[in-house]
Amino acid sequence: MAPSRSHHFSTHLMRRMRRGAMLAAALMTCGLASASNPIVPGWYADPEIRVFAGRYWIYPTYSDHAGKPDVTPRFSAAQKKARQRKTVRPSYGMQTFFNAFSSPDLVHWTKHEHVFDVRNADWAAYAIWAPSVIAANGRYYMFFSANDIQSDAELGGIGLAVSDRPGGPFKDAIGRPLIDAFHNGAQPIDPFAFRDRDGQVYLFYGGWKHCNVVRLSADLKRIVPFADGTTYKEVTPPGYVEGSFMIERGGTYYLMWSEGGWTGPDYSVAYATAPSPIGPFKPMGKILSQDLRIARGAGHHSVVNVPGTDDWYIAYHRRPLDTDRGEHRQIAIDRMRFAADGSIEPVVMTNEGVTPRPIGAATPRRR
Repeated sequence: MAPSRSHHFSTHLMRRMRRGAMLAAALMTCGLASASNPIVPGWYADPEIRVFAGRYWIYPTYSDHAGKPDVTPRFSAAQKKARQRKTVRPSYGMQTFFNAFSSPDLVHWTKHEHVFDVRNADWAAYAIWAPSVIAANGRYYMFFSANDIQSDAELGGIGLAVSDRPGGPFKDAIGRPLIDAFHNGAQPIDPFAFRDRDGQVYLFYGGWKHCNVVRLSADLKRIVPFADGTTYKEVTPPGYVEGSFMIERGGTYYLMWSEGGWTGPDYSVAYATAPSPIGPFKPMGKILSQDLRIARGAGHHSVVNVPGTDDWYIAYHRRPLDTDRGEHRQIAIDRMRFAADGSIEPVVMTNEGVTPRPIGAATPRRR
């Protein structure tokens, strides 16, 4: 007897289901996360999110070992000597590289290992933090913090590395730190590269409760004066601690930063607005803080605007409720929305995360 039409349909359906199951298993095997927070496994912090060549990229700080230690395989003689210095926390010695993650849709992430490593910057030895990557001149430039300097007498500060690809490898671009000293009281850490509408690139940076902004040359390798002749312009808003970040929307500039202590539950994000990238800034309050139903210590964020839309997403780190270890931080992504008056609405942290958002696709159903 010939098989019935229903038998053919059932067989076809079973094959499709098996193929779907195999695809899901393959995605899990590749380490691609489902739509949930945290977005990737492991302890990571200070995520910067960008769009390069039609993909989302996240560049975070390696915060702590999770499972098998991830390490730099070798150090130069100069780096070995530098690593003998006493650090504020033992974890700073682990932080000698950056892994990156890329995604077509904010949900499925691919890991890119050691896109930058101190092997490619001989003066940098530890405390490699908070990268900021920008495309310019047909290449990709990474600003990064190194060595957690405590005074101008120490070697370290903000460095610059360059690569032909967003996935690296990034290599030292100038052979020394770009900013190697304290100006206006700002520790040279936590850089963020911001390109204004006229093409000028500014670098915001600073720890120890001070925030500076500088203008960069066209090749991004030099600091150039502002029109008034100054070079290091302080723009510290009230409550500022570290982690400066900026966006522009509709002619308004939004300077954001982290407040509180990075190891504690009071870590949070606030912002101010201005008519220009250098101010004057009007404080607008907090937009991200702990939620004892979800996580603590939410801060050091970045924001991405989906190209061609007014849709915005915030990437940030947070600490799970079941740990008090400062380095135990995870990356999350949630929606960031603006009110009708242009102010930023408080960010709602979620465990569910965001729905897939391919670049160039229509706006998905909002959560």
